Amino acid sequence: MVKNELDLQMEDYQYLPLRDVVFRTLRQAILRGELKPGERLMEIRLANQLGVSRTPIREAIRMLELDGLVIMVPRKGAQVAQITEKDLNDVLEVRLGLEELAVKLACQRITESELQKLYQASRSFEQMLETTETDDLQKLAQADVAFHDVIYQATNNERLIQLLNNLREQMYRYRIEYLKDVKSRRSLVEEHDALYERVKKRDLAGAQKMIREHIERQQESIMQTVHHQSMTGVEEK
Repeated sequence: MVKNELDLQMEDYQYLPLRDVVFRTLRQAILRGELKPGERLMEIRLANQLGVSRTPIREAIRMLELDGLVIMVPRKGAQVAQITEKDLNDVLEVRLGLEELAVKLACQRITESELQKLYQASRSFEQMLETTETDDLQKLAQADVAFHDVIYQATNNERLIQLLNNLREQMYRYRIEYLKDVKSRRSLVEEHDALYERVKKRDLAGAQKMIREHIERQQESIMQTVHHQSMTGVEEK
């Protein structure tokens, strides 16, 4: 965990009560993989890193436990919860339904300028693969998110966009796991381009089929990783 990264997140929430600031900061760090599954949450260390007392840290940890992101282990204290197969399935089932609706609406409503943005987002992701260090998974994840964001905006449905943006936070842990596989990164370029072509042709059925296969491949790949971790008790690096 890098102190400066957490400091930046603290600034994002500076107008909220301190307990909520710390809660959101730690929640983001967990979702983005900066605090890893199984990592102990040491109150004194976190308080020093965030420049706060132990009280808001303790309160935030209790809130994270209610969210299922933290578990309390006897004689060890608070730890970041492992990614479970059920959690993965729950999130991806919801994502699949929302993404299929999003591409349906995008096929009907996307503008020429948005189509160009979608194409450029795919090229940007591809370029990121060629120029980004292999361990800079957050930049790759952000480039992947940017591609899907163009589709979301093209729906012109603010409620749907809000739901997808909320779900994106929960998806971040799984997206990072998927991007650890180098072969998966290359397949994403091909899948992005295929989805772009279907949206460009206003091929509603084809676009929905493509996004379904896109998400199901990710689900299968991440599930294998999660299953392996649960069997071995070792996090993949």
